[in-house]
Amino acid sequence: MIRPDYPIRTPRLTLRPYRADDFDALYDIQSRPEVTRYLLFGARNRDEVRKSLRERVAATELDDEGGTLILAVVLPETGGVIGDVVLFWRSREHRLGEIGYIFHPDYGGQGYATEAAQVMLRLGFDELGLHRIIGRVDARNTASARVLERLGMRFEAHFIQNEIVKGEWTDEIVFAMLEDEWRAR
Repeated sequence: MIRPDYPIRTPRLTLRPYRADDFDALYDIQSRPEVTRYLLFGARNRDEVRKSLRERVAATELDDEGGTLILAVVLPETGGVIGDVVLFWRSREHRLGEIGYIFHPDYGGQGYATEAAQVMLRLGFDELGLHRIIGRVDARNTASARVLERLGMRFEAHFIQNEIVKGEWTDEIVFAMLEDEWRAR
């Protein structure tokens, strides 16, 4: 079980639970086709973002497998939400988790996703006691794949046309890290 002490601070960021007043920032991220291009969902309208925000507000701890922890990533100097990071608890028996992240394009290429996702790896391995954490991305999303590489995750698989996403077959690539690899860093 994970119930982090909030906020979580990194050298440049603050990670905290989502709040109801984060709607405009979340809408600014999730309504953009360039943000959702490689995601399972498309650009969202205001009602869809409201629903997404309710889910995020509730995802503040991991208490069992199947659970999701989603944290808003905030720039401390402005207080603005620039994205979010997620840790999924996929299996208790196999001690398996998965990380993910979504960021506003204005903040891409600055290392924020890597810095924030590092926190989720730490929570997964050090707090939850996971053995293995994966990251899955659309194979066309080279920027996201580079984040997983910078985190020290190992490329493991390239699945050819394994899912239909938004009406087209897509390839998926999978990166992973084991607990002993995390500890050896």
